[in-house]
Amino acid sequence: MTEAQKNESLNVIFNQIYRGFRPQSVTMQKKPNSQEDLSRAAYQGLRRMLYNKELVPGQKIAYRELAERLKMSPTPIIQALKWLELQGFVRHEANRGYSMAPFSMKEIEEIYELRELLEPSLVDATVQRLDKEGVGLLRAALEAHRSAQREFYLKERLFKNREFHVTLAALSGKETQIRILQNLFDMLFLKYGGNYLPTSSLKSVDEEHQAIYDSVVLRDVERARALLAGHVSSVKKQVLASVGQMLAEQEKSEF
Repeated sequence: MTEAQKNESLNVIFNQIYRGFRPQSVTMQKKPNSQEDLSRAAYQGLRRMLYNKELVPGQKIAYRELAERLKMSPTPIIQALKWLELQGFVRHEANRGYSMAPFSMKEIEEIYELRELLEPSLVDATVQRLDKEGVGLLRAALEAHRSAQREFYLKERLFKNREFHVTLAALSGKETQIRILQNLFDMLFLKYGGNYLPTSSLKSVDEEHQAIYDSVVLRDVERARALLAGHVSSVKKQVLASVGQMLAEQEKSEF
């Protein structure tokens, strides 16, 4: 691959990273002019509702009500729901219709287990392809996460955390794995909110990101891979503990 082709590939990947997650506002979308456009607009609308927690795990979905809210016919809404079903957000049962997939501790754990396998496996390729532009992109993602709101682990900081990890992965050029990682983050943040990391952990996350960045820039593959694996594993443990505590408190409040 030539340098020009490499840069073009990176541009495509980074456009997907920075535009792909946040739902587009209605005013920014072009007016749909085909059935496919309408379905995509419906899909973005439903992702926006997930992002705003207007659709939550376990909720029954009345697609006609969604059509009214999004000012569309039911057909593109149903198509969008089918796409979300393929991604694991939605379930469909014959004669019962659509509902949001239920909250699942097992699913959260499996998502982090996949991250533990996937992200460290890309480090070697990232280091091999790393150039001055790549270092700049990774450093920008590192600094953006560090400078984001620190009082709580709010959405903006979550986005910046995601950008650091996906930027690191994207520099590998492994587009299929990058797309899988993006989907995993979608599940964590759109379905579950992702807001489970204790505030006390923020400093350690910053320090771990810095150590990962330093190892990658120094081209120390083994150390970078070990640090990244340990970081994801540590976050997994904290998230599962936090979610478990939240569920226990919910059970107590029901009595």
